[in-house]
Amino acid sequence: MQGIIGKKMKIVLAATGLALSFGLSAPGMAADQPAKPMPEATEAFVEKGREIYMRRCSMCHGLLGDGNGPAADYMDPRPRDFTLGTFKFRQTESGELPTDNDLFRTVSRGLQGTGMQAFDSDIIKSGLSEEKRWQVISYIKTFAQEFGDEELDPIKTGKLVKFPENLPPFSDELVAKGKAIFLKAKCWECHGKQGRGNGQKAFDRKDDWGFPIRIRNVTLPWKIKGGSKVDDIYMRFSTGINGTPMPSFAKALSNEDRWALANFIKSLQHKLTSNQVLQAKKVAGEVPTTPDDAAWKDAQPMDMRLTGQVVAAPRWQNPGVELVTVKASYNDKEIAFLLQWDDPFKDATHKLDKVFNPKDISKVGAYNSYVAANDMIPRALETYRDSVALQFPAKFIAGTKKPHFLRGNSSNPVNLWIWKADMAEKNKSGAEEAIARGYQQPARAQTKEQQQITAKSVWKDGQWSVVLKRSRMTEDSNDIQFKNGQFIPMSINAWDGSNGEHGLIMSLSTWHFVFLEAPTPMVIYIYALLAVFITGGLGFWLMKKAQASNA
Repeated sequence: MQGIIGKKMKIVLAATGLALSFGLSAPGMAADQPAKPMPEATEAFVEKGREIYMRRCSMCHGLLGDGNGPAADYMDPRPRDFTLGTFKFRQTESGELPTDNDLFRTVSRGLQGTGMQAFDSDIIKSGLSEEKRWQVISYIKTFAQEFGDEELDPIKTGKLVKFPENLPPFSDELVAKGKAIFLKAKCWECHGKQGRGNGQKAFDRKDDWGFPIRIRNVTLPWKIKGGSKVDDIYMRFSTGINGTPMPSFAKALSNEDRWALANFIKSLQHKLTSNQVLQAKKVAGEVPTTPDDAAWKDAQPMDMRLTGQVVAAPRWQNPGVELVTVKASYNDKEIAFLLQWDDPFKDATHKLDKVFNPKDISKVGAYNSYVAANDMIPRALETYRDSVALQFPAKFIAGTKKPHFLRGNSSNPVNLWIWKADMAEKNKSGAEEAIARGYQQPARAQTKEQQQITAKSVWKDGQWSVVLKRSRMTEDSNDIQFKNGQFIPMSINAWDGSNGEHGLIMSLSTWHFVFLEAPTPMVIYIYALLAVFITGGLGFWLMKKAQASNA
């Protein structure tokens, strides 16, 4: 029995980790509105909902609907506690119950940035039909007594927030107005002036259930739980988010002001690049060595999405770093990479006595090989350092074969370029070069003579910018060599110190590629010129022949 539960738990947590990190829980085409109203909640109808709930929902939300299922401790944010009747995402006024359609919307499309997946069978194979979604909703409503009180029905009491008509479309003027409101209403005190969630100075905010709140980074659309469309954002300003410090602005701001504010938040959202190959920019002079060097403006960016490390124990599905934007610049001798990622706190302390001991969890494959979201590790300031690592194969292999993306293995090691904030804070570059032969053993730092990378870093306005530089070619057999014309595999590991991340408790990406364009050989130009002459000569000969025959 223990083994069966462990296997199920592992599957649930792995799927949850992907949903948390990549926003797979809320596809944009999920149904917002049902085709028909909710059927009558007869005893038989509710019983069918109970059966579905026990199979599909209880692992997270608990048998009693109190949000304390077996997977709950490993999720941040935690699953909803239905017994209190406190629901965050609604179209009703602050403090009110949701409508049936509000519940249907959440169950159908899920919640971005959380473990709550979509259940719309039209867009996910393992989803539920509309009738089954209504059945499980009818059962969920039995957990909170308030749903049985007709006097609190938001439709009957007129507590719905109506979406205004004739609102202006997105424009620069509307965004500018929204920015002014954002500053005047002091939204930046929580979300930061760039919207990166860096306004909060400490983890002193908690929800109604007593769990710490990490302010949302509104520049990452997949992190906005209630939806990233401007209409969704407007509704959050109008209803507030029950159970959290996020208030309703319905009385403080007019409809037009809330609409302008929503459009400003929309304008802050990062637009992801689509390329999987980083085209390094060749420069005539020195490669840029500082993050603020103007030369970086001409380099092509590539966004690399990261997820929690759930391959090996200790598994972690609540990553702090989910996106790193990379640029590369090179000349005949050197290559430099610029890495930028959002991080609300500068963490430049690393306490060795707080390092997590993997022996505190059981062996790989057991249900508790995941690290709990709270209490198992300190997710606190001044505990662990921020860090990032570029990962390359130690030896270039032509074709599709690559080392395992989690630290390679004994036969295919990886070359790590690691930057550590605590080292950089001590007036050092913070850079360290290491070799890894699999996740089963720590990466081994290379000798002092082999340390050839340098780094420059800066943290500003909730964002790290780090430049890593090295000679393109070295004499070390464990170093990746940057030759022209090769698609060189590259991936990223990242650690957010105040999120408790260190060691294998981290976020990571899959393999991407960096490419240094090969110079065109002179023989190509010679062949092209010869082709022009031959083609021209042949054409001239044919023309003359045609003229002679006509004569």
